[in-house]
Amino acid sequence: MNVEDVLEADWDAVGQLRDPVLVVALRGYFDIAGAATSALEWCLDDREVTVVASIDPDPFFDFTSQRPEVYLDEDEQRKIIWPENEIVVVRFPDGARDLVVLSGIEPHFNWNIFAECIVQGAQRLNCSIAVTIGAFDESIPHTRTPNVFGSTSNAALARRMKLSLPKYEGPTGLVGVLHERFEREQLPSVSLRVGVPRYLLNAQHPKSSAALLRHLELVLGVPTRHAELYEEIRRWSELHDAAVEGDEQISNYVQILERDFDQRSQVQLPSAEDLGAELEQFLREQPDEDSD
Repeated sequence: MNVEDVLEADWDAVGQLRDPVLVVALRGYFDIAGAATSALEWCLDDREVTVVASIDPDPFFDFTSQRPEVYLDEDEQRKIIWPENEIVVVRFPDGARDLVVLSGIEPHFNWNIFAECIVQGAQRLNCSIAVTIGAFDESIPHTRTPNVFGSTSNAALARRMKLSLPKYEGPTGLVGVLHERFEREQLPSVSLRVGVPRYLLNAQHPKSSAALLRHLELVLGVPTRHAELYEEIRRWSELHDAAVEGDEQISNYVQILERDFDQRSQVQLPSAEDLGAELEQFLREQPDEDSD
């Protein structure tokens, strides 16, 4: 099996793109509470998108774990919805660039082929950089806006944007495989991660999604409509408050987390605005392949 067997693509469907950046979020190991994929889905909702490639789910999923869904269409005909991984293009006329987006599901099998499909998409659409977004469980209170952390294995980009170099060793997900593959193909890449309160992992946390979107907006220069998540944030915050108030032990734990979070937040971190400016400068300094 190779990429051509599983990737149905029409790379010429969108024509010329404006300084495109690849953004990837995959529901699974690196997306606690679905905060990252929910963020991208919110960003793309009601926008005109062009599907340029689709990855066949059949070789990649254990359908007893990631089950397809059945539904009845308008004619009462039964249809099946299979796990979907589509590469789409979103144009932002009022932003700094266009985006190539994959908001999908982490596969169970054949990770190398799956990763190669994504890398090929980035290459064929001339993406200058790849950004993965994810969410992890963290000891933080739901009453605070979570911080977004970034890392990159590209030393020049790390220095420019004051990002950390990855130090983690151990089990990884498809996102870890992707970054290794990006590095091998000399495509600069950044990992952005947001925390989700560890004691609320079974609940949605739109405050984490909004934090990711705000960071993406300021770093990449594209409108993400993160402010429109206010009502969802308010609704879920009330549910979270009610759940915590009914448990004295958890309430005391949240107070401890609040004190710790506030103390750690006093440490100066580079702002998203600063990161955006440094990213633009980094991209301007990259050699133009078309000039060779």
